[in-house]
This record gives sequence, structure tokens and C-alpha cells, in this order.
Amino acid sequence: MMNSKMMRLVAVVALGAVIWVTPAPVGVELRAWHLLAIFASTILGLILQPFPMGTMALLGITLPMLLNILTPSEALSGFSTPIIWLLVAAFLIARGFVKTGFGRRVAFLIMRAIGDSTLKLGYVMVLTDLIISPSTPAANARGGAIVFPIAKSLSMTFDSEPGPTARRIGAYLIQTAAQGNVVTSCMFMTSAAVNPLMAVLAQKVLNVQISWGTWALAGLVPGLICLALIPWILFKIYPPEIKYIPEAKKIAAAELEKMGPMSRPEKIMLAVLIGSLLLWSTSIITKIDATAVALLCVCSMLVTRVIDYKDVTEEKASWDALIWMGSLLTLTTYLANFGLIPWFVKLISAWLAGVSWPVALSILAFVYMYCHYGFASMTAHISTLFPAFIAVAVATGAPVMLTVMLMAVLSTLCGGLTHYASGAAPVFFGSGYITQAEWWRLGFIMSLLYVGVFGTIGVMWWKVLGIW
Repeated sequence: MMNSKMMRLVAVVALGAVIWVTPAPVGVELRAWHLLAIFASTILGLILQPFPMGTMALLGITLPMLLNILTPSEALSGFSTPIIWLLVAAFLIARGFVKTGFGRRVAFLIMRAIGDSTLKLGYVMVLTDLIISPSTPAANARGGAIVFPIAKSLSMTFDSEPGPTARRIGAYLIQTAAQGNVVTSCMFMTSAAVNPLMAVLAQKVLNVQISWGTWALAGLVPGLICLALIPWILFKIYPPEIKYIPEAKKIAAAELEKMGPMSRPEKIMLAVLIGSLLLWSTSIITKIDATAVALLCVCSMLVTRVIDYKDVTEEKASWDALIWMGSLLTLTTYLANFGLIPWFVKLISAWLAGVSWPVALSILAFVYMYCHYGFASMTAHISTLFPAFIAVAVATGAPVMLTVMLMAVLSTLCGGLTHYASGAAPVFFGSGYITQAEWWRLGFIMSLLYVGVFGTIGVMWWKVLGIW
């Protein structure tokens, strides 16, 4: 009898084989249809994972070369995209935050200032995540390596453990930190690994360029509103048993005393954070590319020995992201170049004929957001649906930049729906403080907040900015 891994592999191969042997629809050339077969198998492989994500991605670009669908230069073209290297550099910057302890210091400084109640500790969680998010694209590392350990240690300090005492304080802090991580992930191009992927896909499919500054401005107002509401709403609908904890400030002060004054590496990390934000936000004036800024930050960290070259070679997450993102970019780029995505857009647009663009965009956005219940990977979700959905929405008359930004933020905001919806979710859920039923209930309620804020205030804010 086949084991689970073999069964998953058979399903992946079978899907590609069925599409391959099925005659191509009228208007679709054969190489585009065969590339779709490989792409579909690759995406299913990312979901079922008979092999690791990087292995499936490499298979996805190797097969088109072997089958003469793509030349080697075409198959490897995705790895030359500058935004991918922006992501790699940002991962290395994030390593500096963790290695130096700068992120942990930020949390305790905020806690010492305002942390005299459980509600305020909720704000400590989201503010810490917000401060380090622009230079930390690994949301799971940001949440799992910096915010989560603080939430967990605070919970244990007040005798709140998984089980009967979970609701004392732990469950509230864990859920607040998890939902805050979801929102910060959509606020900056460099706050989630999938954001640069969407920026490149938008450029390939709709020929629209999104700068780091544009994305940051777009996410600023609706993102801050959501972050301001998350701790308060969860405090009301999922209240902790302990409301006031004046000793939390003393705990923070004691931890800061243990850490001592800011070390030289921490001061350099602070300078890197400030410098990167200044250069990214003023790129329209300076004309310095965002990728160049990120690489400059990495070089500064290397030269000053905040990190060493061994840290660069050992930062597995960055090189893993390079492989799967470069591979998926190649496949989606050539699906568009070969005419498959335009064909699909015409097909779906015919079904939406006569529907006004606001209604069409709303329907597409709702479906795009909540179909994430069926995905355990944001990468798979975005690679499969993002190019087609933005193309279809624009074909109905929806403004290009409005469509791109709305779909882009929903792509990470859906990460709070389930305990498997994002890379960070399993870390928080795995602590054992919150049951699956509670997680899904709270995740759905918070998703309504995100859709409501970004779909109304966000859209109006983008109009003020002149984005659409």
C-alpha cells in the first residue's frame, strides 16, 4: 500500500498528466497549455508537499527546459528580478534584528512605558511587530522569533499555561500578537516574503510599477486603524481573566537591566532601520532603487561585523525564498507571455459582462480573500490566483492600482483566518493556548474588520493619495 508521501506525489503528477493530454482549448497554443500542466502540478505540489517547496519549484522550471517549452535562459530569467534580491537582503537584515537582540529590546522598552494592563500589553505586541516589520520580511520569524517568545514568557510569568489557565492572559496575548502580525505583513513591501512577488506579478501582468514608498503610504492609514482596533476588539470578545498587571512594567525594567545599555551592534541595527526607511521612502527623490538600498544595508552590517558572511550563507530562509519565488515568477511570466492568462481573462470577463466594475471587484475580492480557507500556503494562493484575479478585475473596468493594492493587502490579511493560513500561524497556534474552533471563530471576526477597514477607509485613502 502506498504511503502518504507517495500518494501525494501521484496526485501531483496525475494533475499535470491530465492537463497535458487534454486538448488545448481554441485560442490557446500548445506550449502554453503544456506549461499550464507543469504550473498546475507545481502549485499542487506546493500545497500537498510530497517534496519541500524549493524542490517542487526547481522541478517546475527544470521540466519546461527538458521538454523544450522554455530555453534555459527563459527558465532562469525569474532569478534576475531585482525585487527578489530585495527580499533576500531583507531576510539578512532581519537576521541582524534577532542576532543583536534589538527587536527584543524594542518590546521591553514599549512594555516599560505603557505595559500596566493586559490591554496595553496587547498594544505592546502589535507595536513591536509594527516597528520591526518594514525591515523584516519573514513574518513567521518576526512573530515567532521576537514577538511570540515575549508573549509566551509573559503568560508563564502570570501562571497562564495551555489548558485551564490559558484564558488568564496567555490566550489573549497570543491571539493579539498573531492578528497584529497579519496586519503588519500587508503594510510594507518588505514586511512579508510574498509582497515582492505580487509587485513583480503586477508588473508582468498589468505593466504597473509599485514602489516601496507607494505601498507604505497605501498601507499606513488602514493598517494603523486595524492595529489600533485589534487589541481592543479581542479584549472585548475574547477577554483575559487578568485585566490589570502593574508589575509588568517592573518585569520589563528588570529585563532591560539584564540586557544592559544598547550594544554597538544594536546601535548599528537602529541606524540600519532608520536609514533603510529614509532611503526607501524617498526613492522618488533620490532615484535610488529599493534593492540597492537593501543590499547597502546588508553590506553595512557585514562591514561593521553585526553579521558575518557565515550568517549570510546560513540564512536558509532567504535562499529558499529566492528559489521558489524565482521559479514561480518564471512560470507565471511565460504563462502570460504565451497568452494563457489573457485567454483566461477573456473567458471570465464574458461571464461578468454587464456587471459594473465596483460590483465585479467586490465579488472577486471576497472570493479571493475567503478561498484561502482551502490553502495552507500563501505562496500557492498568490501564484495561482493573484495574476488572474487582477487581470479579470481590470478587464471589467476596475482601476489598475486600486485593484492591485486591494488584492495585494487581502493576500496577507487572509493569513489570520485559520491556524494554517500563514507561516506564523502554526507558531502561535502550536503554543496550545487557543483551540482550533476558537482560532477559526476569532480569525473570521477579525477578517471582517480587515475587509471593512481596507475596503472602505483604505479605498478612500488611496483615492486621496491619487493611487486611483
